[in-house]
Amino acid sequence: MYSTEGGHSRAQSPANLAASTLKIYQPYFVPSDLEHLTDRTRGRFSHSQEDKNRQNAVGFLEIMGARIGFPRKTIATAQALYHRFHLFFPRKDFNYIDVCLGGLYVSTKMHDTLKKPRELLAMSYAVRFPDLAAKSKHPGGEIDLDTMDPQVVENDRQRLLSVERYILESICFNFTSRLPFSYIVKIGRALGATKMLTKFAWRLVMDCYRTFLPLQYPPHTVALGGLFVACFLSSFEQPSSDDPEKKVAEEITRKLKQRGDWEVKFQTQVEDLEDITHTLLDLIIQFVQNPSLSTSPSTPSSPSPHPAHHSSHQHTHASPAQPPYNYDQLIRMKIAMRESEHPPRRRHSHLSWRNKGSWDVGYTWHPEEKKESTVRYLFTPGGGGPTAPTFPDDD
Repeated sequence: MYSTEGGHSRAQSPANLAASTLKIYQPYFVPSDLEHLTDRTRGRFSHSQEDKNRQNAVGFLEIMGARIGFPRKTIATAQALYHRFHLFFPRKDFNYIDVCLGGLYVSTKMHDTLKKPRELLAMSYAVRFPDLAAKSKHPGGEIDLDTMDPQVVENDRQRLLSVERYILESICFNFTSRLPFSYIVKIGRALGATKMLTKFAWRLVMDCYRTFLPLQYPPHTVALGGLFVACFLSSFEQPSSDDPEKKVAEEITRKLKQRGDWEVKFQTQVEDLEDITHTLLDLIIQFVQNPSLSTSPSTPSSPSPHPAHHSSHQHTHASPAQPPYNYDQLIRMKIAMRESEHPPRRRHSHLSWRNKGSWDVGYTWHPEEKKESTVRYLFTPGGGGPTAPTFPDDD
């Protein structure tokens, strides 16, 4: 999100100048922008502490979504909102539980799966305090808020609503949400992928929301990257056979590792797929080294009135699923990618605009600052600013 500040007064008196701020929604960020913004909001957290905090948050959202029965679109959007929030707001000033609940609440509004704040709080207490959930008479394990200190519940509700307002400001009140899941099916069909490979790609794209990838690339690129990684993992170091599944995976991998007309058709460059591959492989390696960090659980097909009871699980862990790859094999995959990959393509850093004109990254969290200026929120830069690419539908 970017801002420009200026003042104007009829009297032209410095004491009467009323500052105005223009904040513009930025859908995607280049790696250098993400590094700059996260460095600014990380504070005294180390990189490992920041990553642990992030994984705890996305894991908490996974379990909340599964308990309530939210569809994948609601869970994924909430995770993306969490990542975006901490590009502008320091981690030390907010508890990740409050940010997760605020992001989930906004996501339910964006996808018309609305739940009241008290309903989200009741389920969050059940996830965070399994001992209390075990005593609950509710079939879904929710905690009856009437049995809790009303002042505690009200304070938590107020914090949720406060975070909601900050999240809305961070997205410039842009409720548009474009997700990669529908593109997986279309792109898989266009490339001739099997049903199994498409399902594998879907799972990998779900795990993309544990990273910054959805904030770096448009949904069709994330979908194509997930399919490429699925085919790469399915064909790497596999013995030759007549299995049609492996043949299709090898063919798609070979095609997407090289430049071709597919880049124009899918509006994606081979360098983007290589970056997505390294990010996902790093995520899988992290899980292999620490099995307590699980990959995303299966997606609920529809809201259930009687969600499964998992009071014995800690909220930082999702359903563990051991990947069929060991550490050494994953490292060999990364080496194989490095040996044949292309030089990173140059992407324009929007943060550099602040030295070339009136644009600037102006959203900084100041708890003591009084917001007396007029703020205008725009969905797109306009006037030749950056826009998200689109993927043509194949109906």
